[in-house]
Amino acid sequence: MDTFRVGPNAANSYIVEGGTVDMTRPAKPPRKAAMNAQPQNVVIDLNRTAVVVVDMQNDFCSHGGWFHTLGVDVSGIHAIYPRIKSVTDSARKLDIPVIWVGFGIREDRANLAPIIRYPFSRVGGGMGLGDSIQGRGRSEPHKILAKDSWGAQVVPELGAQPNDLFVDKHRISGFWDSPLDSILRQRDIRTAAFMGVNSDECVFATLLDASFHGYDTIMIEDGTATSSPASCHEAALYQVRFCFGFTVTSKDWLASMP
Repeated sequence: MDTFRVGPNAANSYIVEGGTVDMTRPAKPPRKAAMNAQPQNVVIDLNRTAVVVVDMQNDFCSHGGWFHTLGVDVSGIHAIYPRIKSVTDSARKLDIPVIWVGFGIREDRANLAPIIRYPFSRVGGGMGLGDSIQGRGRSEPHKILAKDSWGAQVVPELGAQPNDLFVDKHRISGFWDSPLDSILRQRDIRTAAFMGVNSDECVFATLLDASFHGYDTIMIEDGTATSSPASCHEAALYQVRFCFGFTVTSKDWLASMP
């Protein structure tokens, strides 16, 4: 009698055997990790935790990318690379999902309302999402943050792995018009830890929507950065601690791992 599983992953599957479908999903005992955090210390279950990294893409972060063509000093973004990589490397060793969320603009931009394109076009001198640019120091033009383009790829310094999860977004928040919520729920995730850029924009908006969806939210504060004034980063941290979740340092996060 053949037995087989049906589901998106081993922990969330039916077991089909003959004429019976076993729909139970035995729960793993919690893997607790206690860490220093603000506004209070927290204990999380690593079996129900994911690391979500937002917008660490060439067009935002790399020399020759869109931000770089606008004259943005990307050195502050580069400074967080080692901390992001240390957290994601540790997560993989502990079977914690690593999810890369970033813009992946459709070729026809059919799902982008004017209000979505306007802010990017305004700061870009009329060039925005999906428009073709010649990156500084690059031989070939590319379309800004277009799906599968160089500009939309995760920066190579972070070492994204094929077994990681990759989610295209088309909004400031990673939840709107994306499968992020479904992916988290199919893995029974309750806690989402966020890193990336910009801390006061896409990271913050995605964290807010995560809290509105009922997830427990953590911002790894030194794994985030912004091209906005420093006060904007501090304001984002304040708001997370006050209303929407918790903040930790990458050092405290790593120290809490088993």
